[in-house]
Amino acid sequence: MLNTIKNSHAAVRFVPLFAYLVIMLAEGRIGAASAYWVYALKVLVGGCLVAWVWPMIKEIRWTFNAPSVLTGIAVFAAWVGLDGTYPTLNEVFARMSSKPAAPSPDVEWNPFSLFAGSVFWGWFFVIVRIVGTTLVVPPLEEVFYRSLMYRAIASPDYEKWPLSHFSAKAFFITAVVFGVMHPEQWVAGVLCGLAYQALVLRCGHVGEAMAAHAVTNLLLGVWVVWKGAWKFW
Repeated sequence: MLNTIKNSHAAVRFVPLFAYLVIMLAEGRIGAASAYWVYALKVLVGGCLVAWVWPMIKEIRWTFNAPSVLTGIAVFAAWVGLDGTYPTLNEVFARMSSKPAAPSPDVEWNPFSLFAGSVFWGWFFVIVRIVGTTLVVPPLEEVFYRSLMYRAIASPDYEKWPLSHFSAKAFFITAVVFGVMHPEQWVAGVLCGLAYQALVLRCGHVGEAMAAHAVTNLLLGVWVVWKGAWKFW
């Protein structure tokens, strides 16, 4: 099975993110604490998968420079600044169907609340979350969305489609899909997808997008802890 994945252009870019998302399904479903220890497991598995596929994906690399850092800061500002200015997807669909929106879950991802008696575990899971969103999520998502999905939409012969070539259809569809995957912040998610894809088009690989994504998520993690804005997690 591993050889099949290694020999597949699509699989090495899709399977790691898929495995990460499958593990996520167990968060909070095996007791309240599982929202945290399953997340830690997800980060560990995701990190191992990134390390495994890294040598097989030529476009994957970290590229921190002015465009990537500034884009990451701008996306963070939009993510936080636009919050509450537009309806969630749940509310949008409810309006379209003339039915009341389903209530949002009251449980926030806040380890300081669940582990109120242990400062150590509170900070442990906060650090795990920041490490996961900053170092593991960017390569997993950027390789899938900005490389595989973009090229697959752009051309049937997607393996030969250069990442520096623009396809309006792929550019916008990929961004919309990325936004939909963030239903509470879908507008910011679409803008985020457009910005990160623009970086890929600029340099022809996902390195700048990965770096921008990491900057965005790092700043968001600091914001969450500083302001107690746990809803962003």
